[in-house]
Amino acid sequence: MNRARLILNAGKDKAVMRRHPWIFSGAVKRIDGAPAEGDIVDVYSSDGRWLATGHYQNDSIICKVLSFDKEDVGADYFKQLLKSAIEYRKRMGFFEGDENTVFRVVNGEGDSLPGLICDWYNGTLVMQAHSVGMHRIFPQLSEMFVELMGNYGIKSIFDKSSTTVPGGCNDGYLWGEKVEEREVMENGIRLRINFFEGQKTGFFVDQRENRQLVGSLAEGHRVLNCFGYTGGFSLAALHGGAEYVETVDISKKAIDLCNRNVALNFGEESAASRHKGVVADVLKYLDTIDDSFDLVILDPPAFAKNHRSLQQGLKGYRSINQKAIGKIRKGGLLFTFSCSQAVSRDDFQTMVFTSSALAGRKVRVVRQLPHAMDHPVSIYHPEGEYLKGLLLEIE
Repeated sequence: MNRARLILNAGKDKAVMRRHPWIFSGAVKRIDGAPAEGDIVDVYSSDGRWLATGHYQNDSIICKVLSFDKEDVGADYFKQLLKSAIEYRKRMGFFEGDENTVFRVVNGEGDSLPGLICDWYNGTLVMQAHSVGMHRIFPQLSEMFVELMGNYGIKSIFDKSSTTVPGGCNDGYLWGEKVEEREVMENGIRLRINFFEGQKTGFFVDQRENRQLVGSLAEGHRVLNCFGYTGGFSLAALHGGAEYVETVDISKKAIDLCNRNVALNFGEESAASRHKGVVADVLKYLDTIDDSFDLVILDPPAFAKNHRSLQQGLKGYRSINQKAIGKIRKGGLLFTFSCSQAVSRDDFQTMVFTSSALAGRKVRVVRQLPHAMDHPVSIYHPEGEYLKGLLLEIE
């Protein structure tokens, strides 16, 4: 193998020895060779020891490690990792029954495949690359998935990487039947997923278990779902017997699809009487409501995309949490989240503490709210635990 080599500075091999899958550019002393974006490179210590093999990136994370154990990371290696990821979901029961037909199949570093996200939508596998190197091998990976998932009823494979792979690309089908939408089930609730227009891979798969918890606590309550997107939390609340639900999102397309999903599950008449979709800026909308809501969900987009924007992002989280805590009915419940990887769990909890104090309300933590178990996190990559959430009681 005549591959380029990243030679680390002395003492900068400790993170690699701890099997952390990211190598930062500041740790690299020199590059032997001229790797292009996405090439496979080898990583060596300053004294010449081979440490790892990974995808090269022209970025602050200069290499995403594919293997710490072997230099041969060819087709058989990737196929074995995909097989292992699929078998894990099978053991967790995700391919059984028809109550849940949407879930994650590959979770990047959590499945030893950094730069690759794959979600299952009732027969359509949506692949999303977060590195050029991973996107470059999508044709081969697609062939492997067709072979490995034939018994699970795979119908098509969709590439949803236009906004995530450096340099961009076009979203579209790689294999199989071409449909604009597909209907899936989550905890017995029907959802329409639009692969071309949807966020992430089409839906926020990581909140499944938290949506189920909302449903279990919603009976008889008035619910406000902020940043509601296509209505996942709203549908769970209605399914759980909520008296009334409002879904607020700045995207009209998202609210239109939310309204369609409500009607799909509960009928037009019930949708009109028990649910209202609102196209509005959440921060401004919170200023207009009274204290009639006793269950509120705050699931905003990532306000802090990276550590450079962390303080500004935390300021945004404080603003919406302070307003929601101040408006919620006494004894009400607040589900609040951050999906910003740059926001640590301590950052998030400190933000919620500050928001509570500024709102002047007594607040109790009821439960921590992580992402679902089809999103495993490598013990060596704590950054993979990107979703932070708290269930709070507001007195």
